[in-house]
Amino acid sequence: MLLVEIYFFLRNAFLLYDRTIASILQNDFSSDFSKHKSYENYKSLFQLYGKLKEKQHEQLSKDIIYSSILNNIETGIIILQKEKEEWNIFLMNDYFSNYFAVPKVSKWHYLRNQLPSLCEVIEEQNFQEMKSSLQIRVNKQDTQTFILQTSATKTFGQEYYIILLDSIQKVVEKKEKEAWINLMKVISHELLNSLTPIRSLSQNLNELVQQESLSAEDLDDIKQSVATMHNRSNHLQEFVESYRKLAMLPSPRKEKTELSELVENCIQIMNPLFKKDKISATNSIGFKRWIMVDKNQMEQVLINLLTNSMFALEDKEIKEITISAEVREKRVYLIITDTGNGIEPEIEDKIFLPFFTTRKDGAGIGLTLSKNIIEAHGGYLAFENGEHYTKFTVCLLE
Repeated sequence: MLLVEIYFFLRNAFLLYDRTIASILQNDFSSDFSKHKSYENYKSLFQLYGKLKEKQHEQLSKDIIYSSILNNIETGIIILQKEKEEWNIFLMNDYFSNYFAVPKVSKWHYLRNQLPSLCEVIEEQNFQEMKSSLQIRVNKQDTQTFILQTSATKTFGQEYYIILLDSIQKVVEKKEKEAWINLMKVISHELLNSLTPIRSLSQNLNELVQQESLSAEDLDDIKQSVATMHNRSNHLQEFVESYRKLAMLPSPRKEKTELSELVENCIQIMNPLFKKDKISATNSIGFKRWIMVDKNQMEQVLINLLTNSMFALEDKEIKEITISAEVREKRVYLIITDTGNGIEPEIEDKIFLPFFTTRKDGAGIGLTLSKNIIEAHGGYLAFENGEHYTKFTVCLLE
């Protein structure tokens, strides 16, 4: 009888051992071995099983979070996984599936049947990294242009290929919406700064004129209120004029203009202000270069940028502005560098926004107007922020 009990005990012990090992090998952590604590010899094995079970739950939680993030991104995402010599679809996010009306297939050739214009481009590049634009017909409607970005990665011997698709139309709409929101914030702020005191003063005046008689003090209040309302009304008019100036910028009337002379003329115009503030402005362009620009508009751009630099140098001991130029690939780069503190990181994305200014007496259209003028000439205006300098670059076609 004792031998039978020993036999069954050993048999169960080996079966338990085999079941535990099998569960680990098969990545199956649904079993509960806590009731087998009496098997002291298997303590380390059960601890290993418990640790692996925790790791699996942790990985599942991460997978759910990552999947949720990917499915809520408004970018089409497909991740391919290479198995032998074929690519299979490891992941397709909800946005891609819904936007292109494609079921979440698992094989590449199924996707090729649904979106041949996308798959053919990727196959032509032999699943290499690339960035380009392409036309895709969406939901049997007109074709749309998309930005396609792909990347390849390899981890633990497994190859993955990531495909990202963004609708250019949606990118533009998003940028336009953000620009309008920022613009309306600035305009609202500017309007309220004038309308709030005007409204308050008009209410005060209305109460005063309801009185049967007015004292000398009341008359002084009326005079002061009217003067304030007049000043704020003038400010609003200037604000509207600034907006009209931006909205109705005339097309450039280009003429052959020598670059160094153009810069020198602008420095001479600004010289009285530079001398007053003890600013050293240097034209370091050492060559002659003729460009086709609207001379008056370009002078306006340079004066705006020099004025900007002048105010950036107000509290600096070393006050220097240097204007240089480079010619590369049939483009002329005019560079204005000052030794100011630079642009604060939190306002870097706002400096070209209409009516945005950090100066009390500024209208906030100088940089916006300059950017619009340069773009009307077929170029662009950019800036670089350094620790002890700010650099604005005007890029123009020769």
